[in-house]
Amino acid sequence: VRVFYRTLTRSRLTASQIQRHKASLPKNFSDYESIKHDFNPQIPEYFNFARDVMDKWAEKEKVGQRAATPALWWVNDRKQEIQWSFEELGFHSRKLANVLSGLCQLNMRDRLFLILPRIPEWWLVNIACLRTGTVLLPGTSQLTARDILHRLQTSGAKCIITDESIAPLVEDVASQCPSLQSKILVSNRNRDGWRNLGDLMNNVASDHECVETRSDDPMTIFFTSGTTGLPKMTQHSHCSYGIGLTVNGRYWLDLTDQDVLWNTSDTGWAKSAWSSVYAPWIQGACVFIHHMPRFDSSTVLTTLSSYPISTFCTAPTAYRMLVQEDVAKYKFKSLQHCLCAGEPINPEVMKKWREATGLDIYEGYGQTETVLVAATFKGMKIKPGSFGKASPAYDVQVVDDDGAVLPRGEEGNLAIRVKPLKPFSLFTEYTGDPVKTEECYRGDFYLTGDRGVMDEDGYLWFVGRADDVILSAGYRIGPFEVENALIEHEAVAESAVVGSPDPIRGEVVKAFVVLTPEYRSHDKEQLVKDLKTHVKKMTSPYKYPRKVEFVEQLPKTISGKIRRVELRKREWGQI
Repeated sequence: VRVFYRTLTRSRLTASQIQRHKASLPKNFSDYESIKHDFNPQIPEYFNFARDVMDKWAEKEKVGQRAATPALWWVNDRKQEIQWSFEELGFHSRKLANVLSGLCQLNMRDRLFLILPRIPEWWLVNIACLRTGTVLLPGTSQLTARDILHRLQTSGAKCIITDESIAPLVEDVASQCPSLQSKILVSNRNRDGWRNLGDLMNNVASDHECVETRSDDPMTIFFTSGTTGLPKMTQHSHCSYGIGLTVNGRYWLDLTDQDVLWNTSDTGWAKSAWSSVYAPWIQGACVFIHHMPRFDSSTVLTTLSSYPISTFCTAPTAYRMLVQEDVAKYKFKSLQHCLCAGEPINPEVMKKWREATGLDIYEGYGQTETVLVAATFKGMKIKPGSFGKASPAYDVQVVDDDGAVLPRGEEGNLAIRVKPLKPFSLFTEYTGDPVKTEECYRGDFYLTGDRGVMDEDGYLWFVGRADDVILSAGYRIGPFEVENALIEHEAVAESAVVGSPDPIRGEVVKAFVVLTPEYRSHDKEQLVKDLKTHVKKMTSPYKYPRKVEFVEQLPKTISGKIRRVELRKREWGQI
């Protein structure tokens, strides 16, 4: 199928809006071609991020070779604030490492399950696990008791660290987890059956010798959900994230030790490891955190205007919420670089953000299994609707189901070349599941599970998850283009498009639409007609939604991605 792209009609900007646009010039490279030329990381036999990166920045701090910004800057809604240098992170994390290796008797490769919100202890546990060689398994605070049971039993974790909100859920299932030996609580209060982290750290020494870890030793495991079956254990090595995420920090985020980065990801998501730990600290940048009970648009905008945040990375869902506010009334004096990842961002949202702030949004694409796969980098032409070009970490191609590379402009599987050499920054395996691991590969390629197109300029365009593509009367329809068209209508705040059963066409396009506040009282029958007409004008007529349902909200994952699979199952009577 040959795919053609329409040129998006851009609204004319006023003179003041044109003047406000801030050109985002790269600091660590000159252009995209120079990134490909310069990126050539050397993988040593032994590597440990805490020793070889964190402690090296601490040494530079001592002799004045790093900017005076904190390494970690944490605030919350109660005006509490913590600033730690790399030296202070080293001090606290060494004490915690002594807790893990001494009091908890964790050995190298033993597994620790971590469920904490965005509080400083989360970062300390990350670093302490590196120092002890403990394999870290992060989880979100939104997990249920059943989720926790599955993760503890499947991983064989010997230790769990969490807070008071999760402790009762752990207690409900702990008796079914024979491997679990230590339960550690982060709290100002004690709890029966738990050891208090603060008390433990007060009773250990602050000196600790970092263990020798090989570059390919296991470092972390993330549980990743597919469309079927229970979550898989995605394992990364010390080098795959610890060195591999250099491509994120140095090139896509374009950070230096003078930057302050705010990444809003949930601590249970791999994007938090990407942009709240490894990528910024590789570059010596400051990691900024605002601990909010829930995402609040006005709080985010106030924070961006009140603190010296130079780089902001959040999910497209968050940007969709932010542009519904009066963004132009805020002054972002320090903000220079805005990015997004996690799902495709709608061109209309990008346009509104640029008009309000003068800043473009640079999209990145990757997975828990990878580092940055593709992105729009500074200095590149931004093609709205495309997530940019291949990252220098990988040879990215569009292939058919047998692994054969397809011509430019043809839809296929987004894939990463793994032969003759597998990239070091690709995940090691789905631990304990060799069959699922093997299913990821076709010929010389790792298949991401996403469908896309590469245009004549090498830009990649997302079509949908392989299981999201709609087949209607012989036409292949990706949900993203229909959603892009819908979001450009002023009545639409959010939308999700799935296939719905149809006796004639097999399936047809159905749109679930969340209306903007101004349109919630409008005549729904007329709105359906208007939206159908609008989509026919904006994209190929056969792609318009033959069914439209208005909903209060869309089902989403903990990281903010729309769960189309849930809507699709509902449509097909599978739930």
